[in-house]
Amino acid sequence: MDISFRHFAVESDWRDESLRTNLWLIPAAESVAAVLLFVVTLSIDRAAFHHEITLPSWVISGSPDAARQILSSLAAALITVVGVVFSIMIVTLTLASSQFGPRMLRTFIRDRGTQLTLGTFVATFFYAMLALISIGATFVPHLSVTIALALTAVDLGVLIYFIHHIATVIQLPEVIASIARDLAQAIDAEADATAGWSGIGNGAAPDVLRARLDRDGREVTAPASGYLRFVRHVTLVRIAAEYDAVIRLQHRPGHFLTRGHAMATVWPPEVADNIGRRLAGVHITGPLRTLSQDVAFGIDQLVEIAIRALSPAVNDTFTALTCIDWLGDSLSKIAVSWHPQTFHRDGNGEIRLITAPVSYERLVQRSFEKIRQAAGGMPAVLIRQLDALHLIMTVAPASRSQVLLDQADMIQRLSLRTVPEAADQADVTARYDALLKLHAEKAPGT
Repeated sequence: MDISFRHFAVESDWRDESLRTNLWLIPAAESVAAVLLFVVTLSIDRAAFHHEITLPSWVISGSPDAARQILSSLAAALITVVGVVFSIMIVTLTLASSQFGPRMLRTFIRDRGTQLTLGTFVATFFYAMLALISIGATFVPHLSVTIALALTAVDLGVLIYFIHHIATVIQLPEVIASIARDLAQAIDAEADATAGWSGIGNGAAPDVLRARLDRDGREVTAPASGYLRFVRHVTLVRIAAEYDAVIRLQHRPGHFLTRGHAMATVWPPEVADNIGRRLAGVHITGPLRTLSQDVAFGIDQLVEIAIRALSPAVNDTFTALTCIDWLGDSLSKIAVSWHPQTFHRDGNGEIRLITAPVSYERLVQRSFEKIRQAAGGMPAVLIRQLDALHLIMTVAPASRSQVLLDQADMIQRLSLRTVPEAADQADVTARYDALLKLHAEKAPGT
């Protein structure tokens, strides 16, 4: 039951992420709230018009023509500001795409500050328009006009906040830190969701099932092309249990599926067609990758910014160093908590699903190799990579230190081959020797 709740939480996180990565949900919700607020204030205005209640003294009074003039001016000003906000947002997205890479647009689109600002102005515009059309020959919605003016004052504060917010979020260190925060949350979510089976295992052993799948399993093809974004593991286990079958996935979230190509292997082969028809609703694909169940995507984002910074056209070493610092922080968490679940069991303890999760070793390789390949002849970058490896090795179990040592060996060889200055080589070698010493201290039996 606990495992089911954890997987339900992961699916809920994926839905929240899908809803957050858009620019229409918050404005739509605020517009609905504005309509509901207008319904309330209009009912109060009508009650006051019929002398059923008395409005407070702070409510603005005036003729219908004066109210129309106020609301018309407010609506015109608001729609103009909405255009300005939209223009600023487009400029920000264009800057992000050119400077940080097109995959960074997701970070800006999902920004709550931008969504709330756009929604606040649109909602106030809706409210002002509704108040305007409610004015009659003798009826004036005094409370509604007052509320419209109050909302406009709030909008002024929101506009000031938006200008400050945009000036802050487009700064590269803030962008990198935001990606790292999302990555840390994804790591924690995956660590909670991939807790292993706590009961007694029944049925065939993993090696036996793999042999059956290799020998007699039947492949199931992908129904559509796109990046695999989310897999409903609990649903797959339930489907496999219904047919007394075993499913082995050949891809994990983040991989690209090609329609008509193998997506999974099913045993026994007689039920492969039935299971294949039900896989479309279990695998969610799309044109973009997301962090849900795909921690490697967050690492790839940081690596992309780093190698762009190291390109001859940009030549921004300090941005690359910042990315390496955050990669070291993320991998320090992964080294301790990353234990992906490969075998998923049903309620009886039998293995029903075999997945292909990304390994700790592969995450380390993705974090360092591309940056190292772009950092030839750059001792500052090589030193910072060795510092990050040293940081990770201090918290990593001894069994997970070898891949870190392998990366350090490659960095040292690159330094000897591409760094011409002897003093720079000595600095790199000093960091490398410190890491070797730490590795020796963590080795079993020392």
